[in-house]
Amino acid sequence: MRHLLAALALTPTLALSAADWPQFHGPNRDNHSAETGLNWAWPTGGPPVAWERPVGRGWAGPVVAGGKLVLFHRTGDEEKVEALDPATGKGVWAFGYRAKYRDDFGFDEGPRATPTGAGDTVVTLGANGDLHALDLATGKARWHRALLAEYRVEKGFFGVACSPVVADGKVLVNVGGKGAGVVAFDLTTGKEVWKATDDAAGYSSPVVARLDGKATAVFLTRDGLVGLDPATGAVRFAQPFKPRIRESVNAATPLVKDGDIFLTVSYGLGAALFRPKADAVEEVWANDKSLSCQYNTPVRVGDYLYGAHGRADAAPAELRCVEWKTGAVKWGQPRFGPASLIAVDGGLLALTERGELVRFDASPMAYTERGRAVILGAPTRAAPALSDGRLFARDGAKLVCVNLKRP
Repeated sequence: MRHLLAALALTPTLALSAADWPQFHGPNRDNHSAETGLNWAWPTGGPPVAWERPVGRGWAGPVVAGGKLVLFHRTGDEEKVEALDPATGKGVWAFGYRAKYRDDFGFDEGPRATPTGAGDTVVTLGANGDLHALDLATGKARWHRALLAEYRVEKGFFGVACSPVVADGKVLVNVGGKGAGVVAFDLTTGKEVWKATDDAAGYSSPVVARLDGKATAVFLTRDGLVGLDPATGAVRFAQPFKPRIRESVNAATPLVKDGDIFLTVSYGLGAALFRPKADAVEEVWANDKSLSCQYNTPVRVGDYLYGAHGRADAAPAELRCVEWKTGAVKWGQPRFGPASLIAVDGGLLALTERGELVRFDASPMAYTERGRAVILGAPTRAAPALSDGRLFARDGAKLVCVNLKRP
């Protein structure tokens, strides 16, 4: 509870209900859920699916804010934001605009960034850099910024993927423009409040945490680690952290705990634990053998990290448990594959790229699986949301609501 209150103090515009999963990786962006008493005694076919509905393209995860399930996807030549009833999947409102993004590799042309719910507003960032703020109750557009055009930014290998974070009434985004690596926009008006750095845009999403007693926006950009004052944009520390090869991505979200920052990337770079001190950064440990995650963000439970080591486009990733303080590998589960993880109710829940929902123990002693069921098709890459006993997850064709409540 202490950590939740600290996070809310940093983001006063983020008004949450007990069941909300209002942004990428949950209320605190650490893939932790406070829900307890869920049903882990699954029948042979897995937990029941309460409802499902078809969806368009994209890798943007669903979120739950203000009692609404928000879906961001692409249908035809339109990027669409829809609010749904979480209990039934029925539509409440929809907002759409013409989608200009074209994928150079033919993978997917839908949005990549997960929406952010903040008070009575939901913020979305499309694959071509269209930043919108919508009224959560009605879906009416409040403002729009075309980031790639306004800041003269190239689209990159896979379009725009930074899920915006809201802090003190500001929307923070790794834009990637010259002199505008990170930009803050007023949540109410959309006006630029500040801009800082020349860092190119990566695919990682930022977090806001308290470091040295100060609120700090922590970004993993294309160039490396950056910590900024969310109020002014003043750079508090910076540390280069990028693969040597150009054909690479920085995608996992930074994890901040006990004053330290954990980063992980594949492509020969690996993972590192950093400790900011004043305006410098001290390396605690770093290697490419502990937990090199291509795009999924690990989750920390106690003194240990759990995550997928390896690349999706190579041999199947290995699920690993790694000690936070040292990087020591405690165990590995081969061929598990990339997976989104949620720490909940004393254990861990994984949604794999193959569309499997897996329950296993959060223990450094060994991998112990408690349940497994196929709920989606492959590839499943969007991060899921867990709210009020319901897991909301999507692949490239459908959105499902899995009921984890006890009968």
